[in-house]
Formats: sequence, structure tokens, C-alpha cells
Amino acid sequence: MSYIPRLKNEYKTSIVDKLVKEFSYDNVMQVPKLEKIVISKGVGAAVNDKKLIDHAINEISEISGQRAIATISKKDVASFKLRKGMPIGVKVTLRGENMYEFLDRLVTTALPRVRDFNGVKSSGFDGRGNYNLGITEQIIFPEINIDKINKISGMDITFVTSAKSDKEALQLLSELGLPFKRRSNEVIIEKTESKVVSNKPTSSEEAPADEEAPVSEEAPADEEAPVSEEAPADEEAPVSEEAPAVEQAPVPEEAKQEEESESENDNKKE
Repeated sequence: MSYIPRLKNEYKTSIVDKLVKEFSYDNVMQVPKLEKIVISKGVGAAVNDKKLIDHAINEISEISGQRAIATISKKDVASFKLRKGMPIGVKVTLRGENMYEFLDRLVTTALPRVRDFNGVKSSGFDGRGNYNLGITEQIIFPEINIDKINKISGMDITFVTSAKSDKEALQLLSELGLPFKRRSNEVIIEKTESKVVSNKPTSSEEAPADEEAPVSEEAPADEEAPVSEEAPADEEAPVSEEAPAVEQAPVPEEAKQEEESESENDNKKE
């Protein structure tokens, strides 16, 4: 009996039936499947040091279990000192049993070794049923010896499926073991929303809160504002009433009386 990878056997025995019930397919041939996995890595520094391409090929080959190849630039880019035909990256395409074996190692061994790992993002779908996963450190794979690497670098893993929509591809990859954050978050959101709805008061109960809002009762505060009542302070200001002080100086009249009295006395003396 030939060897069958665990995920491949699980797909045929249980996952297909689950997807048929989930999406109500008329035919088993309509069930989406994983067609290939592409692992790619860019090595921009290889423009100055071609040995980096060899190191990248060895790393990707050890991770995937299949010989990787170098990717070639398609055009000249003067700003990067890049010429057409120069190696600038590495990639490998996995199909069949190698594909399922790599996916099994990725799900069970590599991803749990990511620091503070709590699931992969579900935002990597392209709208046509394909999913792209970014890995920031190649040392999460047990095949890589950390003492023999030049530097820590990442890679892109693309899952190509036959699904017609992202929803079908998401369900397929989830059944194959990829731990998406979206599933756990949706459960939490649904629970919190149900609690909020149950604790939310009815509209009739909220009415008193609206009745307490008549801010118009504060209008007396505006009535206190008639500063016009202070006008008497301005009425005290008519300095013109002090004019009698000026009229109290009838010094010339007394002088006239004295002069008249003096003139009368003079006349009597005469």
C-alpha cells in the first residue's frame, strides 16, 4: 500500500463531504481543492552579491523538500542597478504529495513557533480563491539551522485553489488546518453583540432620559443678564449737577455790595 499524506487522506474522507453540505454542491467535482503551493523569496541584495542566491535556494529547498530555482528579472531598472536576466529571487512550486506534506509541517510545526502567534490573517485573499501568507522569519521551520544562516529573512507562501470565491477558499483552507483569526473573532463579536442587545433598554425606558433634557429651564440664567438695570450707575455720572458748585462762587456780588456800602459811607461822610 502506497503512502498517502495525512491531509490528503483527510480531504478525501471528510473535508469533501463537509464542503458539499456547507455550500450545497450538486456534484462532488464542484468541491474546491488545493491545486498548488508556491513559495517565493526576493533577494534584492543579490545584485551585488550573487552568493546570496545560492544561500536562498538552499534554504527554500530544505524548507519545501523540493529543489528551488532562481527567478530572473524581466527588465532593466537603472535606479537599482538591475539588468534584464539577473537573478533577483527564488521560488518553488509544490504539487501533489509534496504540497500536502509541506502544508502539514507548516500548520503543525512552523506556525506554532511564531512569536506571539494567535492565528493568520484572513485578508490575504485575492478575490479569486487564492490566499497569500507572509512569513517574516525563516527560522520558524525546523529544517533551518539558525547557526548556518546569513541573516533572518522572510518569504511569501501562496495557496492556489480551484475555489470560485474567497468564502469557499477560506472554508477549504480552514478545514485543512490553517488557523485563521477571523473564525475566533466572529464568535467573540457575536457573543458580545448578543449581550449588548439583551442588556439594551427598550425605547420606552429610554424616554425619561430624553425628558430630562429640557435645557430650556436654564433660561433664567439668561434673564439675569440684563445689565441694563445697572444704568443707575450711569445716571450718577451726570457731572453737570455739580454746576452749583460753580454757582456758589458769587464773589463778585459780595464785592459789589461792599463797594456799594463803602460808596454810601463815603457819601454820608461828605
